[in-house]
Amino acid sequence: QVQLVESGGGLVQAGGSLRLSCTASGRTFSSYTMGWFRQAPGKEREFVAAISWSGGSTYYTDSVKGRFTISRDNANNTGTLQMNSLKPEDSAVYYCAADQRPIWVVATTKSFTYWGQGTQVTVSS
Repeated sequence: QVQLVESGGGLVQAGGSLRLSCTASGRTFSSYTMGWFRQAPGKEREFVAAISWSGGSTYYTDSVKGRFTISRDNANNTGTLQMNSLKPEDSAVYYCAADQRPIWVVATTKSFTYWGQGTQVTVSS
């Protein structure tokens, strides 16, 4: 299995940027599809983005397309979510996730096996 730890959350003004990181340990990171989810208070957890094993394929939820970029560095067992033009509605706890199934499966089902503990992102208006 793989263990995931997120970092990089914080408080930012609307229009600003944050970069979230996810550091993986355990099994070979490059064999896992990686994803990001978020959950705001009182709301269900929401899929944000996913990236394939190699980094060659990505998926985004419509609300973040053009603003967020998911990437990964398999050599350093790290995934990132670059968030630009942040809006107050982006405020949530952001979770890193990983799964050994291919991206076309997990991006459709939004079901990942391994999860980090989450990092808070707050965007002020």
